[in-house]
Amino acid sequence: MSSQPGTSPQPRSEADKVLRQVLQDVLGLSGERIDGFTAETGLFGHLPELDSMAVAGLLTEIEDRLDIVIEDDEVDGEMLETYGALLAFVEARRAEG
Repeated sequence: MSSQPGTSPQPRSEADKVLRQVLQDVLGLSGERIDGFTAETGLFGHLPELDSMAVAGLLTEIEDRLDIVIEDDEVDGEMLETYGALLAFVEARRAEG
C-alpha cells in the first residue's frame, strides 16, 4: 500500500505528545478523541470536560510534566481557545527554557 504525499500525519513534537497525554489524563478524554485533535480543535468553551475548575488542574499538570512555569497573568481565553493555541504557548514557554 503506498501513501500519497501530504496524506500522512506530521510527526508530533515531544510537547505535543505530552500535552495530549495531559489532556487525556486530566479531562478523562479517550486517546482516540485526543488523537483527533487538530490545531483548530476548540478547547475551553467547546469541551464540556474543560470547565473553569479543570483549568487549574490542567495547567498544573502541564507545568509539572513539561517543566515550565505558567504565570497567572499569562492565562487567558486565547491561550485556551484551541489546541493549537495551547500547544504554541507551551512550545514557546519551553523554548524560553
